[in-house]
Amino acid sequence: MPMLTLINAQIPTYRGKQALVIDEDGKIGNISPMSSHEPLAGEVKDLNGDWLSLGGIDLQINGGLGLAFPDLEMRDLGKVKKIADFLWNQGVDGFLPTLVTTSKENIQRALFVLGEYIQEHQQDGIERARVLGVHLEGPFLNYEKRGAHPSQYLLSPSIEAVEDLLGKYLPLVKIMTLAPELDIDGEVITYLRSRGIIVSLGHSQSSEEEAQKAFAWGASMVTHAYNAMPPLHHRKPGLLAAGMLNKAVYCGFIADGKHVNPSMLDILLKVSDYEQGAFLVSDALSPMGLGDGVYPWDKRQIEVSGGTAKLRNGVLAGTTLTLLDGVNNLVKWGICGVGTAIALATQAPRKALGLPGMETGQEANLLRWHYPEGNAQLKWERIKIK
Repeated sequence: MPMLTLINAQIPTYRGKQALVIDEDGKIGNISPMSSHEPLAGEVKDLNGDWLSLGGIDLQINGGLGLAFPDLEMRDLGKVKKIADFLWNQGVDGFLPTLVTTSKENIQRALFVLGEYIQEHQQDGIERARVLGVHLEGPFLNYEKRGAHPSQYLLSPSIEAVEDLLGKYLPLVKIMTLAPELDIDGEVITYLRSRGIIVSLGHSQSSEEEAQKAFAWGASMVTHAYNAMPPLHHRKPGLLAAGMLNKAVYCGFIADGKHVNPSMLDILLKVSDYEQGAFLVSDALSPMGLGDGVYPWDKRQIEVSGGTAKLRNGVLAGTTLTLLDGVNNLVKWGICGVGTAIALATQAPRKALGLPGMETGQEANLLRWHYPEGNAQLKWERIKIK
C-alpha cells in the first residue's frame, strides 16, 4: 500500500497538532509536530484539527449479542467472531472476554473455547477486534460484596485452588479479580504475578491497609472502581482510596452514569491523574447490541433498561453500553477534555495491560474523532488506509 501522511491531527498525550505517517506495511512510521516542518511523505490527508487515536481496548466485557462468555461452548465459535466483528464496528481493537464466577466446569469449557477461537480465527487477517486473553472475575471474591456473582461458586483463594481451576488454561488468563483480604499472606497474588497474570482487586471488603499489602505483593489494578467495595469514608479510606493514591495502580471504571455518579468519577480521575491511573471499561453483559428487554443470565434473568442491566431483585448486574459510549459521557458531563476522554478508552487500557500505545511500529488501526462546535456528541470513524 502507498504511504499516507495524516496532518493537523490532535493526538491524546501529544501537545499541539501532529503529522502521522502510515508506512507501506500499514504501521505507524512516524509522529511529529506540524511545527517541525518535516517533508510530507506519500498521499497527504488533512484532518483539520480532528482527534486521532488507536481503537479502544476493553478489559472487562462479559458478553454480547445474546452470548455470555461463561456459557461458551464449541458451537459458539461463530458467535464469538460475530461479537469481535460487532466490537470492531464499535471502535474497539481488542478485548478481554470476562468470565464471572461460575462452576469450574463452565470456566474450563469457556477457556477451552476461547483458546480454540484464538487459534482458528485470530490470524485470518480479517479486521475485527482481537481477543487479548481472558479476565477472570472471581471466584475468589468476598461473599458480602459478591453483587450478582452466584454465592455457591465462590472459593477461598489458594495456589492449589488456582491450579485446580485453571490447569493448562492458566496462560490464557491476563487479569484475575480477587478480594485481597481473603489472600491473607499474599501467596496467591504472588503466584499469579509470577505466572504473568495481572491481579486486580475487587468484590472486596478490604481495608486500606489490606489493599496496600496486596499492591506491595504485586496487585496493580482495581476492578470497576466504587462498585462492590467499601465506599470512600473520611475515617476508613478503604481499597479504593489505596488504589487511587498508588501511582503504580490503574483503576478501571464504568461511565454509564448508573454504576457511579459522575461527581464521584470526577474525584477518581482527578486523584488518579486521569489516564495515568485509570481506564474505562464497558462491563457490558450479553444483551449488548440487542436493546432493552428481559434476558437470561446463567440460571437467572436480567432486565435491561436504558443500557443498564439489573437482576429481577434490583441488584445492579452491569451495562449494555459499549466502551466508546463512556468516552462521550465523560465529555458530556464535563469531567475531562476530549483528548483525555479518548485516552481513557484507548491509551490507558493498553498501558494498564502492558501494551504499546500510539507510537511508531504499531498497526495503524486509527479512529478519527470529530467534535463539532456547540455539540457535546463526539463522532468517530475508522480511517481506511488499505
